[in-house]
Amino acid sequence: MRGKQARKREIKPDGVYGSVLVTKFVNYLMLDGKKTAAEKIMYQALESLAEKTKMRPLEALDIAINNVKPKIEVRSRRVGGANYQVPVPVSEERQLALALRWIVAACRDSRGSKTTAERLAEELLAATKREGTAYKKREDTVKMAEANKAFSHLSW
Repeated sequence: MRGKQARKREIKPDGVYGSVLVTKFVNYLMLDGKKTAAEKIMYQALESLAEKTKMRPLEALDIAINNVKPKIEVRSRRVGGANYQVPVPVSEERQLALALRWIVAACRDSRGSKTTAERLAEELLAATKREGTAYKKREDTVKMAEANKAFSHLSW
């Protein structure tokens, strides 16, 4: 690394639920700085999720995100002219970032004429049931790490 490490910014909790997690999710959802639109989508999705799961919105969101968080991933490592996929544990911060990114990407990629809020609610519901595109992405990441366990001695 060159220079100084960038300082972590303090993220303020959102206005409705008082949750930093919801604020982070809104920031991942936001496009072109339109935070109010992203918040509206998020709150609609959480209300819809709460109705479908019969749980409190934050509880259901927490379950969905925890189901999508990867505990292990692979990183490329060059050793003696060959590239190896080396399994490494994932930090808690990166686990959350990957989970949020995968859920938002799955929501954006899903086809259909539904609104973004409906697609997000469906993806979160699928994640609570350990299904859906984001969960599949996690499973693929974990499988890749398992398959390359033989190279774990090459880790940093």
